[in-house]
Amino acid sequence: MAASSINLVIGANSTIAKALIEKLQCNFPDDRVIAISRSASIDYSESESQRVDWIGSDYSEQSMLAISTHMQEQKIYFNRIFICNGILHDEEFLPEKRLNDIDKQVLHKLFEVNAFQPVLWLKHLVRLLPREQECVVTVFSARVGSIDDNERGGWYSYRASKAALNMLFKTAAIECRRFAKNIKFLAFHPGTTDTPLSAPFQKGVPEARLFHPDFVADQLLKLLRDLPEEPILNFLDWQGEVISW
Repeated sequence: MAASSINLVIGANSTIAKALIEKLQCNFPDDRVIAISRSASIDYSESESQRVDWIGSDYSEQSMLAISTHMQEQKIYFNRIFICNGILHDEEFLPEKRLNDIDKQVLHKLFEVNAFQPVLWLKHLVRLLPREQECVVTVFSARVGSIDDNERGGWYSYRASKAALNMLFKTAAIECRRFAKNIKFLAFHPGTTDTPLSAPFQKGVPEARLFHPDFVADQLLKLLRDLPEEPILNFLDWQGEVISW
């Protein structure tokens, strides 16, 4: 990858995304980082915030189109794209344990955030992918999105939305390789990380298996350095181990 690259972090207000931005700045001080979040006012030190181009978005498709159009006008082409959006629960619902717990509105909300928004971002960012330079698109998936690995059941909406995410990006990866020969895709499972997303489910998780966001960010950047040319979309955990689809 070029000595100086342009990085895009979407969902930049998440705990892991913030750690990732800091690691990018530390490991690649000459790189440019563009961060997109619902709020462009993020709790960072003044020196750090000045080194990041923050963009606010309501994640509507109109906003995605406007942002990508502006970037194209500025002739911005990305070498690394990180799509960090994700939701497992909120103050109104928790993951389903039984069929009777399934709620249509919850299903739609999780599919919207976990599957629809990421692929719509990719739809509008395609024109900003370099045709000749190396580019890696990372999307935050989850092991529970594996159909083959599902032996415990439950978590209907989350599992299904992450499985849909994987299929959407597998299909998109095939298309993108046709015009961007040096592009790679990574569906990344960060493991159980100490974030608000996992907070209700950390009880019983061994201390050694509850990861700090800094550790996850480091592991992700290590994976990107060694990502193979094939397959075009890798489904890997934080250790670099392949997860079955």
